[in-house]
Amino acid sequence: MRTPLFLGREPAAWLSLVAILVKLAAAFGWQASPEVQAAVNAIAAAAMGILIALAVHDGLGVAIVGLAQSALALSIGYGLDWSTEKQAVVMTAVTIAVGMWDRTQVTARVPAKSPLPTV
Repeated sequence: MRTPLFLGREPAAWLSLVAILVKLAAAFGWQASPEVQAAVNAIAAAAMGILIALAVHDGLGVAIVGLAQSALALSIGYGLDWSTEKQAVVMTAVTIAVGMWDRTQVTARVPAKSPLPTV
């Protein structure tokens, strides 16, 4: 399954843009605490998860991964001190677990090809 695109870009690109814009705004005058910045990024991640879930129709797994991303972003904003490596490992584990579950929930839109006869 292909990742859905929004305005020609992958969801990760949009979330990166939001994160960069939040940092730029804070650097150039927006008086937002790190907690507020984390909340903005968390809300953006959760919203993107919902958009993807709606776009793919069988997207409960995607929404769960988006929720995990937003929870992690919010936790870090409120003081969770994890390295980027630890964050990546946790998100990889969540993504794999959801993918394994999702595989049992999704049905193919086209029927499987019949097997070739054996000779």
